[in-house]
Amino acid sequence: MKSRLGKGLGELFDENYFLDGVLDGESSSNISIEDIIPNPHQPRKTFNIDQLQELADSIKEHGIITPIIVTLENGKYVLIAGERRYRASKMVGLDSIPAIIRDYTEAQMMEIALLENIQREDLTPIEIAFSYKSIIEKLGLTQEQLSKRVGKSRSHITNMVGLVSLPEVVQQMVNEGFISMGHARVLSKLDDDNKIIELANRIKKEKLSVRDVELLGKLESKKVELKRKDTFDYSMYQDVLTKSLEANVKVKKGSITIKFKDLKELEFLIEKIR
Repeated sequence: MKSRLGKGLGELFDENYFLDGVLDGESSSNISIEDIIPNPHQPRKTFNIDQLQELADSIKEHGIITPIIVTLENGKYVLIAGERRYRASKMVGLDSIPAIIRDYTEAQMMEIALLENIQREDLTPIEIAFSYKSIIEKLGLTQEQLSKRVGKSRSHITNMVGLVSLPEVVQQMVNEGFISMGHARVLSKLDDDNKIIELANRIKKEKLSVRDVELLGKLESKKVELKRKDTFDYSMYQDVLTKSLEANVKVKKGSITIKFKDLKELEFLIEKIR
């Protein structure tokens, strides 16, 4: 078997190395399904049951035409490409499955699993977001470097990674299609999880457009800004006036309140102010 260890990801893609096809010097052979373990870097977490059943019915009638791709690790075959075929084969009850065995580094396994799904549009935005974040952290990449590797703009990477910060319940709404990527991108810019969830529920219930959410998001940001201004700490100024006037002074936004008990104390305060 010809090793591809050490090749850059770009070279692997140029030669269609991650695709399901037999390359020069390779061959496929049947391996036990029990000896296969899923790719730990597989970004896709949800699989459409109906589509899997359709694939399982096809495999039952016609068999598996295209072999899966695996790499050998500690006596087990780690699945690189073809997880739907693998899962459907288990549903049918097959004991073995045709596979091509290749050498891969962990970095290549992560990126190939991600890009195979992205190119086939199998991932939800949330799954892509966590995949990007995982690759950035584990491979020590910048967002700019990742954008070049996956052929996406830097702003796209930034927007996607931002989805990771959304509350879990909102992420689930995105996965289930109640909230679009555009909605999720706007929600990810907000800081208050409770407000994010509240807006997400409104999107689902009222069918709000992305533009509607943008306007509501700006309104929420403005409210937060005003609230922060309203909660400015005036205690320092209050202490200075209290000591200077020797009186009970309260300071808040836009007003100073000086309390006095009687006329004598009022005249004392006037003299102090003079």
